[in-house]
Amino acid sequence: MCKPKVKKMNWLVKILTFGWASAITLAPFGIYVKESVWDYQYTHPTFWKKLINHEEIHWAQQMEMLILFFYIWYFVEWLIKLVLPPYNSAYSALSFERESNSNEDNLDYLLTRKHYAWIKRIFK
Repeated sequence: MCKPKVKKMNWLVKILTFGWASAITLAPFGIYVKESVWDYQYTHPTFWKKLINHEEIHWAQQMEMLILFFYIWYFVEWLIKLVLPPYNSAYSALSFERESNSNEDNLDYLLTRKHYAWIKRIFK
């Protein structure tokens, strides 16, 4: 699997994220990191590695779902979780986010990750 390029967020990505995301993975283009967080790679290397690992897990998810299916599934799952309690945690309840959040500290996770590992987190 190819490694994504890490880039500074441009104006379009800032608009897409409404300015709230520190980083976002947009396959096949790369990982975009907010400019205010960019220098963390030098000043807070542990935080930076964790952030990039989180986004690289999303990259793996997007690649295995051929990108388009990832975005379709992501949106549908988000809509479903939006109407299920607790209502204010639809984003954090997404299976993709749960996999990334629970493994972002494990910098070797992608070496041992099984394909479609996020599926077991759909109903948890």
